[in-house]
Amino acid sequence: MAAAAALTLPARAWAASDPVVTTAYGRVRGTRHDGVQVFKGIRYGADTGPRRFQAPQPPAPWREVKGALAYGAACPQTRFDEPQSEDCLFLNVWTPEAKAGGNRPVMVYIHGGAYSHGSGSDALYDGTRLAHRGDVVVVTLNHRLNAFGHLYLGRLAGPAYAQSGNAGILDLVLALQWVRDNIAAFGGDPGRVMLFGQSGGGAKIATLMGTPAAQGLFHRAATMSGQQVTASGPLNATARAKTYLEALGLTPERAAEAATLPVEKLLSALNAADPIHGVAGQGMGGLYWGPVLDDQVLARHPFYPDAPAQSAGIPMIIGNTHDETRLLIGGSDPSTFTLTWDQVPALLAKHMRVDINPDLVLAEYRRLYPNYSPSDVFFSATTAGRSWRAAVMEAEVRAAQAQALGQGAGGQGAGGKGAAPTYAYQLNWGSPKDGGKWRAPHTLDIPLVFDNTGVPDSLSTDSAEARLMAERMSNAFIAFARTGDPNAGGAPRWAPYTLSGRETLVFDLDWRLEQDPRGAERRLFARVPFTQQGT
Repeated sequence: MAAAAALTLPARAWAASDPVVTTAYGRVRGTRHDGVQVFKGIRYGADTGPRRFQAPQPPAPWREVKGALAYGAACPQTRFDEPQSEDCLFLNVWTPEAKAGGNRPVMVYIHGGAYSHGSGSDALYDGTRLAHRGDVVVVTLNHRLNAFGHLYLGRLAGPAYAQSGNAGILDLVLALQWVRDNIAAFGGDPGRVMLFGQSGGGAKIATLMGTPAAQGLFHRAATMSGQQVTASGPLNATARAKTYLEALGLTPERAAEAATLPVEKLLSALNAADPIHGVAGQGMGGLYWGPVLDDQVLARHPFYPDAPAQSAGIPMIIGNTHDETRLLIGGSDPSTFTLTWDQVPALLAKHMRVDINPDLVLAEYRRLYPNYSPSDVFFSATTAGRSWRAAVMEAEVRAAQAQALGQGAGGQGAGGKGAAPTYAYQLNWGSPKDGGKWRAPHTLDIPLVFDNTGVPDSLSTDSAEARLMAERMSNAFIAFARTGDPNAGGAPRWAPYTLSGRETLVFDLDWRLEQDPRGAERRLFARVPFTQQGT
């Protein structure tokens, strides 16, 4: 595993036109690319290695001008080919002009990969086109993941580790504090900060909506196929910590010693069987890493039993793709595209993640969609029960909150009266890649929102249809960042989500506002309790 704290580029002479910005910690020098000023690998926090499993600290100030030309290191993780290091608290900025007083909306993207993988430097997250298209400032970032960000030792290793289960969430808070204090120097408006994120990134945003330390640090939120209804409870998180320690060869009494072990040793134990949901019959893999109800950083579940009051005034987009699991499951198991009817019930039982009779589900889907193949039923039912279900729950508790408090006008932040609106979307447009087998899968909305369909091997392809869908989705997100309302010129009217109408904008070539799309599927799964993975 690479241990470098930042990627390196061949040395080059500074150009007089290179933008230089003074931050609270020191000056940084960026570059220009396609009409946008770019700053990569800006340090927002100190090296986390010396304080492993503890709250992050701001960086030490520097005197020299630091180059910001290369992405910083990612958090240590498995299955990843970027340089990695515990010194990973870096962010990246794209801006039309790094000049104070620009007053541009700020779009902060939080990457996916559950809470275990990923970084802010994926080519799909390049903010150049989005910054240029919308005259906005785009930020991506790295933070701690897996055990480094979510190993809960609060009940095992004493008060120094009371917040260890949410160290990665505290990294995000520190990054948002950096944005608040520094983004004006890059031409951004610290009073108009929008969070957006896909999959695990959306789940992290949902968690921040109920995290007291994050209050006031962002003013709009958009989640893309990523929800966090409940967090891991402290007892379950402690059970996971004990399992992890055992895989490391440590007893609970020696828990603090994990802070001194080599990084490679910590990585080797990440995939131990989870003691709560395990691996038998549920298809959930190894240890779950995610936010913890620790009564330190997080004192309530993000969206249970209701929507958090602290973020009632923050307008929110909650979206999903129509065929999430064609990639989430089918991407690693090609056999799921050629199922027989006899194979479907057992696979549904394994992958739906809710306790419902799979034979009943199969029969209902065959009734609702008589033209579906066995694989179509499998992917549709697992999407509805496993991925889409939590999005519906979050939208509904937000709508109930708005109904109780009264709808605020425009959702101009938590300081106003009433609740800000929630906007739901469903991406139905299917990618033509690989003959169209993926349809509208998990991750398809990333290149569309970033307007990055031209990235090589993008799931969207760079077809004319893909570029049209990218124009529609990116314009909606830009409008939302600017005003708190995603309605953009030339689009169907996107009405807020209500309990009476369940209004949802369907992104497709014939985009439209629908009421309660897939309502029969929603009602089928509403019959049984939902359990967030990790709870």
